[in-house]
Amino acid sequence: MTSIPLRARTIELWGAHNPGLDTAPMELVAQVKRISALLDLAVEPIYDGAAVTAAEVGLLVPLRHLGEPVTAIRLAARLGMSRAGVSKTLAKLERRGLISRVVNPADRRAALISMTDEGKALVDDVFPRELAAHGELLSGLGKDRARVLDVLTGLAEGMEARLGGER
Repeated sequence: MTSIPLRARTIELWGAHNPGLDTAPMELVAQVKRISALLDLAVEPIYDGAAVTAAEVGLLVPLRHLGEPVTAIRLAARLGMSRAGVSKTLAKLERRGLISRVVNPADRRAALISMTDEGKALVDDVFPRELAAHGELLSGLGKDRARVLDVLTGLAEGMEARLGGER
């Protein structure tokens, strides 16, 4: 008996279990998840013992070069994250002195968020190393890089449109 890769076997079994089920998305979603996991794996050594997590840096990077403070709601929308998740992460970052929050004079229910000098220094140290790790992982694309980027951009834009606009 030949050994079928787990992904192919899973698709085959779902098709046998439910013949009317369209299993075509499984292959693409599996590859997207695989790529995401590999990108995460590449940066694990950078964040092992660091003062921040990769997820926290993902939230800090857009704040780093903003010319003005931003609200948590706007930040969540820009990042396609839940407000609750952003708020929870911002609270942790504020306790550690990496961001500051001040009451928004235009809407006292919201806070304006900006990075502290300590937060900027931390991002300036960690993020370039993350980019280098990702760059190394993606270096095998060579001349196909632009084509892959176009296809992924088209995929993301199509998905956003189906979900009701840019996130």
